[in-house]
Amino acid sequence: MRNKGCNFCGNKNFQKKRVQYIYKHNSNFLIVNDVPCEECKYCGEQYFKAGALKKIEKDFKKIFSLGKKPKKKIEVPVE
Repeated sequence: MRNKGCNFCGNKNFQKKRVQYIYKHNSNFLIVNDVPCEECKYCGEQYFKAGALKKIEKDFKKIFSLGKKPKKKIEVPVE
């Protein structure tokens, strides 16, 4: 668990969760489910380990630069 308070509200109470993370670079998006984080119990700010975010960046590069096939594709309406 975090040993210091939330950067936004100062609360010191966090809970471990697994969440959906949306990574965006330019106009491309990668949605990653089940990403571990610690979430502030007061304001909801989420904190991720650097290793988890680096893995998401690597996966993004493999898909959008190296042609790796993602597990699933979805269509998202935009206005």
